[in-house]
Amino acid sequence: MSTTLRRAVRPLHSFDSARRCVCQSYVAPARIQRLQSREQSRELSSSATRWSGHSKWATIKHDKGKNDAAKSKQRAILQKDISNAVKLGGPNPEMNPRLALAISTAKKSAVPKANIETAIARGQGLSATGASLESVTIEAILPPSVATIIECQTDNKLKILAALRLLVKDAGGTVSPIGYMFEKKGRIILQQKEGMGVDEVLEPALEAGVLDVAEDDQGRVVLFTEPAQTKTTAETLSKALDMVVEESEIIWDPNEDTKVALDDEAAAQNFSEFLDDLQEVQGVQGVYTNWSKGSIAEDLWSDLRSKVAV
Repeated sequence: MSTTLRRAVRPLHSFDSARRCVCQSYVAPARIQRLQSREQSRELSSSATRWSGHSKWATIKHDKGKNDAAKSKQRAILQKDISNAVKLGGPNPEMNPRLALAISTAKKSAVPKANIETAIARGQGLSATGASLESVTIEAILPPSVATIIECQTDNKLKILAALRLLVKDAGGTVSPIGYMFEKKGRIILQQKEGMGVDEVLEPALEAGVLDVAEDDQGRVVLFTEPAQTKTTAETLSKALDMVVEESEIIWDPNEDTKVALDDEAAAQNFSEFLDDLQEVQGVQGVYTNWSKGSIAEDLWSDLRSKVAV
């Protein structure tokens, strides 16, 4: 190519190069920078939302679990109150003021009608269908080496035994005979009455054949009797002392020399969760343990005690 022609072509070539250079060094980087900025913003925004959402869901789930457990616990207590009222005064609320009050309280707490009817039937030793209930007892050792007795009333023995054994296994426990660590007694709890404490009740109670008289943490007088004399003694003392019987039942009282101190917070919390699961099993009437407080926190100890019969 001649020198003249080469010089004529170069300006065009230089112009194209300049244009291409300008496009690459100015327009494209700016656009890329904007896109990268948007992507970074989106990434930061989505990451924050994702973590926040996860935390929020976990909090909601945790709170819902606590609320459901509290409601389940409250319903179990109210249903037990209904059954106890039936045992003490019969199944007719018109003739049994205590039962009428228990039913009214249960309705205000949104206990389903079917549950109320089942509790009334259980107080008579019957299932909701009218079939006779069979008593079932299971003994187990649960971490941390706490002897536990679970009493039930059911019209399907095999089903409830399978359910309880599975719960014990899942909690890390084993089904084992431990009844020798407890003594079966009748327990009568009298409603508080002004001027009527342990000292005032002691003498007439001993005359009626009561084995021991104590006071619980609510200030109520508690009487212990032979199991077969529980109902008769409760009726006799209620009339003689003009006091209302709040509870009258046969319990498993742990021997003092076999009690296990709860020092492990994690193990105690796991036991609390096991007791929550037990409350979901239809027919469980009472749970008895041989624990003592140990060094666990007071609020955890109170929570545990509220879920067992002794």
